[in-house]
Amino acid sequence: MSTSRWTAKDLPNLQGRRVIVTGANSGIGRVAAADLARAGASVTLAVRDEAKGKKAAAAMSGDVAVRVLDLADLSSVRSFAHETTGEIDFLIDNAGIMATPEARTVDGFEMQFGTNHLGHFALTNLLLPKVTDRVVVVSSDLHRRGKIDLADLNWERRRYKAWDAYSQSKLANLLFVFELERRLIGAKSNIRAIAVHPGYAATNLQGHSKNPVTNFGSSIANRLIAQSDTMGALPTIYATVADIPGGSYVGPDGFQRLRGYPTLNNPASQALDATMAAKLWELSEELTGVHWPLGPAGS
Repeated sequence: MSTSRWTAKDLPNLQGRRVIVTGANSGIGRVAAADLARAGASVTLAVRDEAKGKKAAAAMSGDVAVRVLDLADLSSVRSFAHETTGEIDFLIDNAGIMATPEARTVDGFEMQFGTNHLGHFALTNLLLPKVTDRVVVVSSDLHRRGKIDLADLNWERRRYKAWDAYSQSKLANLLFVFELERRLIGAKSNIRAIAVHPGYAATNLQGHSKNPVTNFGSSIANRLIAQSDTMGALPTIYATVADIPGGSYVGPDGFQRLRGYPTLNNPASQALDATMAAKLWELSEELTGVHWPLGPAGS
């Protein structure tokens, strides 16, 4: 399957395949869910706001269901996983927040790290015994400016900086994917873990910083630089169905990885630090109380 100008029109028939997409009521998650459902998949929109989820589902064709999932509340994550029955072909960890004011999750984690990383870490491990094909995690190319502070993952000692916190959470996404892939190989699993980033896509993710200068800058950039959410969703859709290796990082092929058609990208060197990934995994288990479910880990 070539990545040359690959679009959702190149999707195979997904009849009989089952997909869960987090944060699928808007943005690239909504586009990806709609395209996968249109290709025949049975798609579950895992969303925090049920009303918005139902509104999004009503505009989609095919087999689409809506279920409530709040990644900022581990009890919600556990309930969602417990109530998920049957096999899941594809789990797409898409939901995320960006550069928000300092806040805490229900469980006391820094909001961006808790939502973007810890919520998905817990969800993925809880659902992994039911997954049959692959896990796709949406990161960001802003992971390149990210740093992991293992002693202060939740910004309790450092002065909070919204963009630094976001970049840390997105670097955590990649470290999680690559450690997950190592563990899957070690457990002799056929599941693949793949990371993606959408480039710079115009979605409602921007504009929630509560900083008018930042929001204004985002609105200008959205008009001048960003690609559409339809294009931004292509790396996610491609990573879900393409025959590519586990541990791949998929993003746009165009200018500075900001826009274009999906292709394999190279992550930043800090995302490939296996020692850091293993330490982050251990701390994530401690923080969430959710552990690796598939037996021996490590290749």
